[in-house]
Amino acid sequence: MARGDDSKPKKDRFKWLRQLRDNYRMTRKSNPKVGWIMLAIFLIIVALFTGLGLLINNPITLILIGIPLALLATTYYFSRQAMKAAYQQVEDQPGGAAAVAQAMRGNWSVTPGVAATRNQDLVHRAVGKPGVVLISEGPSTRVSHLLEAERKRTARFVPDTPINTMEVGDGEGQVPVAKLQKALSKLPNALTPAEVTAVRRRLDALSKQPVGIPKGPLPRSPKAARKGNRPR
Repeated sequence: MARGDDSKPKKDRFKWLRQLRDNYRMTRKSNPKVGWIMLAIFLIIVALFTGLGLLINNPITLILIGIPLALLATTYYFSRQAMKAAYQQVEDQPGGAAAVAQAMRGNWSVTPGVAATRNQDLVHRAVGKPGVVLISEGPSTRVSHLLEAERKRTARFVPDTPINTMEVGDGEGQVPVAKLQKALSKLPNALTPAEVTAVRRRLDALSKQPVGIPKGPLPRSPKAARKGNRPR
């Protein structure tokens, strides 16, 4: 019995190493030079502190300071590159904007695919403190009418709630998927947490089931992708 209990921690002991390996592999596909750049960052910072230490005749102390700072800078660079690679995985997939919105922190509720077209243009609905945010995917020339129709339909259910619209894409005036979370976080708050819950419940009646999402699972959020759970 005791042996069975001990085996479980051993099984997960190196989980973080596997996640780090998967993150590195994913990032290297997007940026093949990421390993060399990380090594260069580390060595340059350590060399700078070593040189400074030699100038003040105290190299050991400066090296001990430089190594943690070099590790910190290298880790920061890698995390940024890993996030960039994760966004690249979902940006060209139908439902990618919904996956990114679902990874938002805070009191957000996201319903993917509340409206869609045969061209796989999609509108997703997010409810949070800024109110309702309708997020479209697709060329502006095609989704603008779809987005406006969904805005009017939503307004009939929650007439006193702010309704924001946001087009995700690479066209003029659209928000790149990598900047979607930042754009959502900049929206001014208009609802209390209790009001967010009430609006979400009212809108549940508007669409009990998401419609129009292409067959197959939605893309994983960038956070899940960085953990190695990449969309297939």
